[in-house]
Amino acid sequence: MTTKELELKSKWLRKQVLEKVISTKGKGHIGSTYSCVELLVALYYGRLLNFNSKSPRCEDRDRLIIGKGHVCYAVYEILADLGFFDVSLLNEYGEEGGFFGVQMNINTPGVEYNTGSLGNAIGIGSGIALSAKLDNKNFKTIVMVGDGECQEGSIWESLVFAGNNKLNNLTVIVDKNRLGVTSEVTDVGNLQDRAISCGWDSHVIDGHSFSDIFDVFRYSYKELPNFVIANTVKGKGISFMENNKKWHNSPISEEEAIIARQELQ
Repeated sequence: MTTKELELKSKWLRKQVLEKVISTKGKGHIGSTYSCVELLVALYYGRLLNFNSKSPRCEDRDRLIIGKGHVCYAVYEILADLGFFDVSLLNEYGEEGGFFGVQMNINTPGVEYNTGSLGNAIGIGSGIALSAKLDNKNFKTIVMVGDGECQEGSIWESLVFAGNNKLNNLTVIVDKNRLGVTSEVTDVGNLQDRAISCGWDSHVIDGHSFSDIFDVFRYSYKELPNFVIANTVKGKGISFMENNKKWHNSPISEEEAIIARQELQ
């Protein structure tokens, strides 16, 4: 896809998430989903991930481990659009006994990891990356976490482990939308400096810029694992949601829905 096509796909994805949050009366985390839309679009539609929607468990597929399970509905929309499962199943999102829950699980085609508990994704990704090296497999592992998740101690144990083992087939993306508000809870300091001290390469990018996202992946998979800090805006794309903690998880009024739809035209 061209950059313009990726931008249009990002707007489409925001519209799909908006309509689902409206129809389910607030089920879904729209703010923290919107902050990583461009990252997800680049990974899937920009083919930074190697996958086969007709054979979701093929051995040579890249593994995407998502720690921030709030983004689940956007991932479901992408997977349905790419043919991992029938799009009609999306109607069951949030329904009791439906095909989807409001967190991801590995029974969903294309999903590699059960979300819900924070702090485990990088450790699991490190184990997958190490196993790939031991088995002489060429697939890569990408882990996406939120900045609030980086307060978990297991994150840093995993970074040390991956750095010591030089897992250069591993990339971590931190969706840094800064609205937890994380520094008011536990200040973990300079994420880039800490990652480098753990034996990682590290880059800071604009998480809404496709050129930045594609550029940083060109630097990946050299000598060290890559720790990417993506500066993003929570609620990106709808003016009254941007940088507003309310929209971590809130129902949308009829008046707000009208404004949001107009801004996403």
